[in-house]
Amino acid sequence: MTPPRALLIAAYDSQLKWCAPLRTELVGRGFVCEAVAPSDLKSALSTGQIADAGFDRVDLRPWDQIVSDAAAADVVVIALAGPIVQRLCHDLAARLSQTGTLGPVLVSGWVGIIIEKITAGYLDRACTDVVAVNSGADLEHFTEVGEALGLRTDNLVLTGLPFLSSRPVAPVASRPPRTVLWADQPTVPAAPRERRHVYDRLIAYASTHPDRTVLLKPRHRPGEDTFHRMKHHPEDVLEGVDTPPNFAIVYDPIIRLLERTDLLLTVSSTACLEALDRGVDVALVADLGIHERYGNHVFLDSGLLRTFEQVSADDIGTMSASFRRSYFEGRERPPAQVVADRVEQLLASGERPSRDIWASSYVRGVWAARDAVAAGAPSRRAPLWRRVPAAGRRKVVQTTGDARRLVRRALSV
Repeated sequence: MTPPRALLIAAYDSQLKWCAPLRTELVGRGFVCEAVAPSDLKSALSTGQIADAGFDRVDLRPWDQIVSDAAAADVVVIALAGPIVQRLCHDLAARLSQTGTLGPVLVSGWVGIIIEKITAGYLDRACTDVVAVNSGADLEHFTEVGEALGLRTDNLVLTGLPFLSSRPVAPVASRPPRTVLWADQPTVPAAPRERRHVYDRLIAYASTHPDRTVLLKPRHRPGEDTFHRMKHHPEDVLEGVDTPPNFAIVYDPIIRLLERTDLLLTVSSTACLEALDRGVDVALVADLGIHERYGNHVFLDSGLLRTFEQVSADDIGTMSASFRRSYFEGRERPPAQVVADRVEQLLASGERPSRDIWASSYVRGVWAARDAVAAGAPSRRAPLWRRVPAAGRRKVVQTTGDARRLVRRALSV
């Protein structure tokens, strides 16, 4: 009997990292897995990034070949940006209509905490059979949006991020911390002066605590790239700056660094979830303010927002019960296992929830508009994705006063 085939598609290291535990789980169940990246779309995977994600190789293939390979696979894990996920579903639907075959089980998800385009991102991925959802809050929002647009929502599966466990361990970090790790982000903050301010405060922390090791982990090495392109690498920003002997820039994979870390600092990196999962203390530095451009607005209820002044005084918060429930609770099995179980169920039953979604009025309208725009035809109506009913939008803080109270509460002792 020929083993089932799984095609994993990624374009950047974070996407490949998201694929890694899914590949491990599928291989353990007898699947033959193959990782590919589109050669004619924007992508960047260095040899080091591929190795750090646990892969031996990722084959570069043109888009048309990827569509053809996807049509012939049993399972396709699409770890791409939302619009590219929808494009693959669109092109795959056209390919399958010519062959008259059912086609593969399609899996999609988000490689980290969602800080923007929550509705658009869901609708891009709604056309797949398994939409792996990271948190309970996200699941509630996606369900509301799908129902408002008449889409099936039984393809939404609350899994949590695949590289997290099913349950975080109790805090085990040393207090006060001995090793402090800053998880840098490519574009947060984006302005060079703001980045320099953050690095200066980190260096000052190291000087204030000479008995502690302070590590700065850039998102990638100089010359490498990620989905969000870094314009101001810390090595460039700190060139010529005197740093204390207990401060260092390191490039080890974050999962290995967390093994010896007591406190992780960041603005809004998904690395905070990896740290919490492993019992490491976390402080989300809010000195630049709470703002969508920093992505830290989604952490208002986390209990982890702190200023550098508080961090230096060892005033570290603890994860709130609501944040823990949303990202870590309500599921007893590891995320990759939850996804693989659902994949096998769909393969056995022959059911493909995505095919009903493809045939929905909403998706047919969006795809028809896309084809018309691509062909240069005039558009007579606004794109459907801009007309999501109010009931399907994420709830926001209604007044400035509400926002201020939330911020004060988040930063309170």
